[in-house]
Amino acid sequence: MYFFLCNLAILDISCSTNNLNNVVISFISGDNRVSVLGCIVQIFIFLSLTCGELLVLAAMSYDWYVAICNPLCYYMIMDCRTCAILAIVCWLLGTLESIPIFVELIRFSCYKSNVVNHFFCDIMPVLKLSCSDAHFLELYILTVGVVISAFTPFLLTFVSYVFIIAAILKIHSTSGRHKAFYTCSSHLTVVILLYTTLAIQYMRPHSLVNLDSNKLMSLFNTAAVPILNPLIYSLKNKDVKVAFRRRMRFKNMIAKTKA
Repeated sequence: MYFFLCNLAILDISCSTNNLNNVVISFISGDNRVSVLGCIVQIFIFLSLTCGELLVLAAMSYDWYVAICNPLCYYMIMDCRTCAILAIVCWLLGTLESIPIFVELIRFSCYKSNVVNHFFCDIMPVLKLSCSDAHFLELYILTVGVVISAFTPFLLTFVSYVFIIAAILKIHSTSGRHKAFYTCSSHLTVVILLYTTLAIQYMRPHSLVNLDSNKLMSLFNTAAVPILNPLIYSLKNKDVKVAFRRRMRFKNMIAKTKA
């Protein structure tokens, strides 16, 4: 669990840094310009990290499935090698799925304006500005982007939770069922938050996209969700809460000793 949480944290930090870096620089320097290539690279990195995060969440759901449905074989199935392979596959697939979008955006040669109606370079605002033929790119986003990048991880997560819930319902004691549901609730909360915001933003043709409402959802997705993720897992994790209380007691002891 902690291995995949580490990957999730790296993805969240990288995504926030990529998307909000220019915002911070523009506030400090007053310069809100970005090159066309820099804008396309930012889109590529954002999409790669987002796809990778969806896949990591799917891998985490499989990890929960093995832990709850087959606990006696957990350490044989989810060994270090398996976890490393799953993480590498998540990162590689996220990158590979975004390469065609990057290549297609590089080919764009005509834009209606040089002002992006967003606080970072996102795919939908750039498509709105382009006067080049974007039918292939839009079709790719709605098919490969939705089916492979979003629906496949969602389906894997959904199937894992069907088996998890079925296994939990077989537990006879109420306290046992409550403990099992409580254990999975952190991951399920993060999955619902991320998929809801992404569905609102990207699962529509770019002609129907409202950029003003997308800004709010993008801010929630790129800033609020990465901040909420560690809070959700910390508040729901017994080990983290015990470690935090131990740390606070240690600080109080030091403060009393100095006094």
